[in-house]
Amino acid sequence: MKSKRRLFLKGATSAGLIGVAVGAGLLKPVRVLAAAWPKTAFDADTTDAAMTEMFGSTEATESGDIKVKAPDIAENGAVVPVTVETGLSSVESISIITENNPAPLSASFNLASNAEGYVSTRLKMGKTSNVVAVVKADGKLYSASKEVKVTIGGCGG
Repeated sequence: MKSKRRLFLKGATSAGLIGVAVGAGLLKPVRVLAAAWPKTAFDADTTDAAMTEMFGSTEATESGDIKVKAPDIAENGAVVPVTVETGLSSVESISIITENNPAPLSASFNLASNAEGYVSTRLKMGKTSNVVAVVKADGKLYSASKEVKVTIGGCGG
């Protein structure tokens, strides 16, 4: 019983010290996250520019091993559910590009080496567009796409 109490106290003390360090500005996790944020890729206004900024290339091989699940018709472009799943091995990242959006790169997920090739999110779409999933696996780029028709725009429509 004493060892559990000691373990709890050590953990609580450590968490408290980390909280104080963050509060005092000694630890800044925001800086760490900001350094990894591909700002120029998300700010790009064309699909090719976003791909070049994100991956250094616009060349992606079409793959039947990638499944893009999205509605054929989205009644409200402000909330469009999209799921990307792949059976490719050694998946490093999955990015979602909405070709006709003002900023085409909609989402990007870096995956751990032991993670499954699966992501699910909701996108904002201004008008009918192809939703393109770009999967980076074994250092190569693969893609698949699906057209989603939008009846009420979410990006200013």
